[in-house]
Amino acid sequence: MVRYLVLLKFTDQGIRNVADSIDRATAFRKAARDKGAEVEAHFWTLGAYDGVFILRAPDEATAAGLVLGLGHTASVSTNMLRAFDEAEFEEVLGHAT
Repeated sequence: MVRYLVLLKFTDQGIRNVADSIDRATAFRKAARDKGAEVEAHFWTLGAYDGVFILRAPDEATAAGLVLGLGHTASVSTNMLRAFDEAEFEEVLGHAT
């Protein structure tokens, strides 16, 4: 499983429909489960981003497809960050030259 931190910003449409945000998050969690992925945590935030969630997916294509689907809703723009736990990062370091 791969893990991503996904940063969210409301679009103009998203902020106009902010009251629907929880329903959209619930629908996204279901879509993720249907694809064999999981939203480990989801937070609404104040500051430079309006939300963040942690997504675990079986592969990179599944993760990217799910997040691209979010952009299709026109309610949020996204920024994906590949996240590594300690063991995964140790493996990455093993490949560093």
